[in-house]
Amino acid sequence: MKKREQPVSDEILCGEYKSVFRYVMSLCRNETEAEDITQEAFLRAIRHSDSFMQGSSLYTWLCTIARNIWLNKCRTANREISSEIPEEITTDNAPSLEQLVAEKDIAFYIHRALHNLTEPYKEVFSLRVFGELHFAEIAKLFGKTESWARVTFYRAKKMIIETLRKEELI
Repeated sequence: MKKREQPVSDEILCGEYKSVFRYVMSLCRNETEAEDITQEAFLRAIRHSDSFMQGSSLYTWLCTIARNIWLNKCRTANREISSEIPEEITTDNAPSLEQLVAEKDIAFYIHRALHNLTEPYKEVFSLRVFGELHFAEIAKLFGKTESWARVTFYRAKKMIIETLRKEELI
């Protein structure tokens, strides 16, 4: 990949702020810390915008910077890093599975794939996507941890995506 011929503009970077902040919140679960990390990530991105690779996802690049800052803070603070899997960062501009559910043409195939999942994957996915419950609420329903709910949802999502890919629907 080639480096950009001109640095990424501040306006384009700022357009990704909310998305990156939400990602950082999923890592640290502390609003003040998430703000600090996000601001530091954007400061670094602005300083090194000429190193952004053309053709790459700006969101992924920013989240990678933010995640590295978070990991360094965890190491410095000697905190244990959670083993849960954060929301998936895609490297392409493909729509998320949640966006595909809203599209009538593919929703049937997603529901069919969901129907074939085993429990608890089927129920956790349904509660999160269709019931719009937070992971903490799902965890409470099952008597499990929030991390368990996140990981179970992530695995269900991966299984559905794999099924759709096998059927060449995405």
